[in-house]
Formats: sequence, C-alpha cells, structure tokens
Amino acid sequence: MAIQEQIVNDLKEAMRNRDTVKLSVLRMVSSVIKNKELEKKDSLNDEEVLSVLSSEAKKRREAISGFENAGRPELAEGEKNELEMIQSYLPEQMTEEEVRKIIQEAVNTTGAKSMQEIGLVMKEVMPKVKGKADGNLVNSIVKELLS
Repeated sequence: MAIQEQIVNDLKEAMRNRDTVKLSVLRMVSSVIKNKELEKKDSLNDEEVLSVLSSEAKKRREAISGFENAGRPELAEGEKNELEMIQSYLPEQMTEEEVRKIIQEAVNTTGAKSMQEIGLVMKEVMPKVKGKADGNLVNSIVKELLS
C-alpha cells in the first residue's frame, strides 16, 4: 500500500475513533502533501511523500530543541508526539554505526582528506541515506571524519 493511501486510511480511522491528536497531525501531513502536489501539478510518488515526511520530521526536531531551550517542556512534549506519528510512516532510521560505515566508505571512495572536500562526501552519502538518517547526524559525522 502506498504511503499516501496509508495516511488517508489512518486519517479515517482517527476520525472514527475521535482521536483528535492523531487526526490533527494526519490532517496537517495530508495538507502538506496536497500542497506539494499542487506545486508540482501532479501526484507525488512514494519517494516524494517520504521526502515531505522527512522534512516535517525535521521541523518537529527543530521545534523540540527550540522549546526545550526556551524552557517549555509541555510544548516540546506535544512536538515529540507529532514527531513520533510522522516517523511511523518513515522507513526505520539507520543507527549511527551504519551511517558511520557508509560515510567511511564514501570518504575512501572520494579520497577526501579535508573539510574543503565535504561536498564530495555529502554528495556520495546523501542518496544512500535519504529518509533513513538525519542530515544533521550525517553532517556531524562527516565533519568529524574529515577534521
């Protein structure tokens, strides 16, 4: 079943169960997907839907960090719940060790030795980990290995 169909089915189920939190998150996700479709003037494939979901998950992570830094744990908790729901539609995230292995292979393949060559490594790594690893984690590991 396509991811978008799964979201619509879960949305209907949330309506039947009167699960207001899940309903709110799924409506927001459906809205973002619909806006991307309107922007593209065509329906989205699963890869594009995953990209939208990854972007929404990233927004939630940033909001959680911001709320925690501002001393607002109750708002951070709400964002964590939303993030958890969004992540349920994303592929399982890679562990740090798996990401590190892929990055090390990319560093060896490209022959990168300094921070000036970070773009080469990122260009090699990102297609392999897209949707499966957080970009900030990838970036920090690449910087660590090239330093």
